Amino acid sequence: MSEQQPKAKPRIVPCPCCGGDSVFSPDNPYRPFCGERCKNMDFGAWASESFRVASEAPPDDQPFGDAKLQ
Repeated sequence: MSEQQPKAKPRIVPCPCCGGDSVFSPDNPYRPFCGERCKNMDFGAWASESFRVASEAPPDDQPFGDAKLQ
């Protein structure tokens, strides 16, 4: 007879959206989020450009790369 090994305790991480508990395992299709709502809220924030990567480029109304102006 083969012995069944006990299932490993699932890893619990904070949800990046709401901070609540989220199961970080293949059984959670929304990981690292706690659920569909938080995953969709995060996706919506990216889609609306609420999350941005900082850039050193000047604003669109200023010249770029003109050595005389630097």
